[in-house]
Amino acid sequence: MDRNHRRVRNFNDRCRIGSGNLGAHVRAEIGSHLQYLRLESGQSLPQYSGKAPFRAVVVVDEPVSNEWRHSVSEWLVESGCRYMMATGIDCSAWDDSVDWAALEKFDFRDISDKDFVMTTWHDDEPLSEVFWYAKHLAYDSAGRIQDTVVIHVSSLDREAAFVGLFTAA
Repeated sequence: MDRNHRRVRNFNDRCRIGSGNLGAHVRAEIGSHLQYLRLESGQSLPQYSGKAPFRAVVVVDEPVSNEWRHSVSEWLVESGCRYMMATGIDCSAWDDSVDWAALEKFDFRDISDKDFVMTTWHDDEPLSEVFWYAKHLAYDSAGRIQDTVVIHVSSLDREAAFVGLFTAA
């Protein structure tokens, strides 16, 4: 079995369905399909100005409160995120939080295919593998998702490193 096939199988086995002031946020448009957004825990969220639907890779390098995690999850769903991958500290809690935000948005009723949010968490994979998954496998059934937003929860800016990893994926 080749390396890419193992990657797909590993990730698919783990997959489960399921207006702010920028302040200290760091935003960078990278090409037309990748955006890096650094958020510090507890900060207000920016207004999303990118294309929807989009996929998000949430990289959590610092602990956050449950309330702030839920606020970010609601923001993701409201902004048009239709595929969210979480990695880092408490990444499975991020997966659950986005699931709950989507369910709440639709009053716990059936969610149409166009509004459905796929969520995954990647607690033991290196970031390069998560970016590979995002770049090559994280699509909706209609193929509408084109853009990726990397949300980095950290006080440190790692944009250059993340762009390099994503580009190489």
